[in-house]
Amino acid sequence: MNFDLSPELLALRDRTRRFIAEKVIPLEKDPRHDSHGPSPELRADLVALGRAEGLLTPHASKEMGGLGLSHVEKSVIFEEAGYSWLGPTALNIHAPDEGNIHLMEEVASPQQKERWLRPQVQGRTRSCFAMTEPDPGAGADPSMLMTTAVRDGDDYVINGMKWFITGADGADYIIIMARMEDGSASMFLSDMKREGITLVRNMDAMDACFTGGHGVLRFTNLRVPASDVLGELGKGFRYAQVRLAPARLTHCMRWLGQARRAHDVAVDYASRRRAFGKTLAEHEGVGFMLADNDMDLHTARLHIQHTAWLLDQGQNCNFESSRAKVVCSEAEWRVVDRCVQILGGQGVTAEQPVMRIFTDMRAFRVYDGPSEVHRWSMAQKIVRAATKAREATA
Repeated sequence: MNFDLSPELLALRDRTRRFIAEKVIPLEKDPRHDSHGPSPELRADLVALGRAEGLLTPHASKEMGGLGLSHVEKSVIFEEAGYSWLGPTALNIHAPDEGNIHLMEEVASPQQKERWLRPQVQGRTRSCFAMTEPDPGAGADPSMLMTTAVRDGDDYVINGMKWFITGADGADYIIIMARMEDGSASMFLSDMKREGITLVRNMDAMDACFTGGHGVLRFTNLRVPASDVLGELGKGFRYAQVRLAPARLTHCMRWLGQARRAHDVAVDYASRRRAFGKTLAEHEGVGFMLADNDMDLHTARLHIQHTAWLLDQGQNCNFESSRAKVVCSEAEWRVVDRCVQILGGQGVTAEQPVMRIFTDMRAFRVYDGPSEVHRWSMAQKIVRAATKAREATA
């Protein structure tokens, strides 16, 4: 692996960094933002800024209107965008749109791409991804999928409940995971305004960085034409992995930017604030926390770049993406938690951005699979590999 950045990528990184500092961070206190995320109006303004800067949807293919960044290149630019909680919105790289754009590029038909994907890459529409369900339905275990899709003539009729659907409120289209009559799973595309889709409510959540918040959806005899099946019937679980493996990693990239922002604030504060005759940074307890932050940030970045490099080589990275998700989510969380401690009273108020980063980031250890589920999945693969190696030499 070569960790040197090309002159072109360095220039793009620096341009993104300036854009976030000069255009995006000043909007963080914009009143068009509530507990369910940036308003549609604020999002439109942010997207317009990203478009004017030539930074919009950089991960999408050039054919679709993006910059065609590789996974390694994304790791650099997404971290810079993540330095502000509004940055991913301004670049049109926030979840769930970022993951849906990747999935649609990989799986959608040419007609589906023109209808749904191209306007989304242009930042003119939003989407959501509906897989998670209330108990006893699918959560971390997707095999428990309860939402059903039944063939009826030229349509599929979908019934079920979904919740924690990020960005549902105000989304233009939706990707729905549903169980088929034979027990397999498929994905379906639908305009959100289609009869049969009800936004029951928005859930109150710790985070407030996603436009549209997190919704509860009910599907009641939703009719989806067979032409709007995404990809092939029965391959829903496979497509979910096509989406989730890179999406886990892009979460790590964006939140790394937030963790670095918190660390920068803490370093500045600790180097100026005095107590007991010297700056906080001169006290071992605080100095050690700053050093631990640096190591956690570096460890997370290495895991991200290594996994991104493997994805760029076309390798199956489900194991590596699980490992990166656990390592990065917990390392980045430790960084932000230490920053709150270093800042003391400043860390638990909105006087500094660290409190906001803290409340937004905590859910990262749950999104796209809790750390415990990834550890369990990794352990199964480790044991299977050891058993296979032992049997091969027996």
